[in-house]
Amino acid sequence: MLRILGLILLLLLGLAGWGYANVLADPVVRRAAITMPGLPATAQPLRVALISDVHVQGPDMPPERVARIVAQVNAERPDLVLLAGDFVGDRALGTRSYSDAEIAAPLGRLRAPLGVYAVLGNHDYWRAPSGMRSALQAAGIRMLDNRALRVGGITLVGIGDEQTGHANVPAVVQAAARLPGPILAFTHSPDVIPRLPPQFGAVLAGHTHCGQIVLPWYGALTTASRYGDRYRCGVIHEGARAIVVGAGWGTSVLPFRFGAPPDWWLVTIGPGAQSRT
Repeated sequence: MLRILGLILLLLLGLAGWGYANVLADPVVRRAAITMPGLPATAQPLRVALISDVHVQGPDMPPERVARIVAQVNAERPDLVLLAGDFVGDRALGTRSYSDAEIAAPLGRLRAPLGVYAVLGNHDYWRAPSGMRSALQAAGIRMLDNRALRVGGITLVGIGDEQTGHANVPAVVQAAARLPGPILAFTHSPDVIPRLPPQFGAVLAGHTHCGQIVLPWYGALTTASRYGDRYRCGVIHEGARAIVVGAGWGTSVLPFRFGAPPDWWLVTIGPGAQSRT
């Protein structure tokens, strides 16, 4: 019996080590090309980096590691960078928490000719949204919660976090209607998507971690979404709308990943071509 218990313990330790090693792996760069109805046929494709769920926290995601991944993003030379919330790491199984300024500093090194924009996530709201917002702005990142602006031939819309009740859909619809051109929206939780009107033709999001722990024959233990697997991960098409949901860089609740490696997306948006991944 002791031998069996020992083997079970070794197996559990091995699985934990494997899951933690997956957390420490460099994020996968996933690529997709989607069409944007309303873009002129002569428009140059727009390369958009989608980054979410950084969850800065020790020991696995210190600011030094964030800075190294930021350099990898910059090396891809995106035209536009969108940060889809959850900068704060607040797992119970962590060795160190970082201040808002420490979290924002390495993200301030992101570079894109059309700018770096952000919305807050549920963990940011649970800590202190004003502090995180101020730190990101001080780092040169423009906050876009429930706001819209014209960027590179499109209307860029940032939507507040749905889970914590900060998604103001009427406000963003009105803000977008005052600007010309097709709409690219980004937000933290994809659960807001069914509430958006059809003219929101492309939506980028995070929050789900792509399940974070996805088991063979079972699937994701949780998706952190009221819609289950509908918006769990990757490129999703609903009618004419294209949706991209990323796994993020960090972790929540447990410092393990299985079947859902950390990632960020480089989405090419242009006219004409069939959407693909």
